[in-house]
Amino acid sequence: MAARAAVGASASTATATRSRARTVAGDLLTLTKPKVQSLLLFTTVTTMLAAGEPSLGLVLVTCLGGALSAGGAGAINHYLDRDLDAIMSRTSDRPVPSGRIPARVALAFGVTLGVASFALLATAVNPLAAGLSLGGLVGYVGVYTVWLKRRTPQNIVIGGAAGAVPPLVAWAAVTGSVGAEAIYLFAVVFFWTPPHFWALSLLMKDEYARAAVPMLPVVRGESETRWQILLYTLVLVAWTAALPLFVPALGLGTVYVSAAAGLGAAFVVLAERLRRRADRGSALRTYLFSLAYLALLFAALVADARF
Repeated sequence: MAARAAVGASASTATATRSRARTVAGDLLTLTKPKVQSLLLFTTVTTMLAAGEPSLGLVLVTCLGGALSAGGAGAINHYLDRDLDAIMSRTSDRPVPSGRIPARVALAFGVTLGVASFALLATAVNPLAAGLSLGGLVGYVGVYTVWLKRRTPQNIVIGGAAGAVPPLVAWAAVTGSVGAEAIYLFAVVFFWTPPHFWALSLLMKDEYARAAVPMLPVVRGESETRWQILLYTLVLVAWTAALPLFVPALGLGTVYVSAAAGLGAAFVVLAERLRRRADRGSALRTYLFSLAYLALLFAALVADARF
């Protein structure tokens, strides 16, 4: 009887240990912000295919390096923003503010991922790609999170440059350089970021206000934010329409032009509708469409460039 009890207790302990390990692993994955990464990695892959004919191995290692860099930036962001996350209901259950992951562990994890990313890209891809990826991490952590986020409503405009780095890394990985093509694709993501994020910030206005984060809707009001979303959407659509003219080397033709026109028209319609309406539904539709917009635009770009 005692032996059976001991075996049962041992099995329960092992089960609890495995459960705890799965929880910790899940929390560490959460620190890397995988949902945010998915779109960044998609722009990386499509840009690499537009830049040339990379091997599958090069695509995989570049994406792994990019994922490590973005994941490291995300983990460090969790560490730095833990006080804000604890205030906002949307983020209060994140691993660090909830106490499931100690803050110092999140920081160490983020730094480790960043170092691993640089080492991998520098040795398996090239130093330029590694340097650009590291620049994106430093920009997101140092410029956006530490400097801008708590100081200015233009935080996402300036800090958005960090999120636009993947096309630069991708182009450098394939060609070993950063040409006009890469810079123009960088600018596409740069101009896309404000309308995308400000649509989300309209939905999160009360949360940001509670945490005293000076996002545009909190500081300038919802009406001004909706106007800014429309303005940046128009700039984005104009920029994407001009891409075949300014960067003929990409070989963009009917597929890309049609996609840019159709997606751009839909984005402008949604942005204008959001400007006229103050409802959450319009903001949510604009935000969700912005995700599909960028993915479909880059898919059309590579379709024209390669096929």
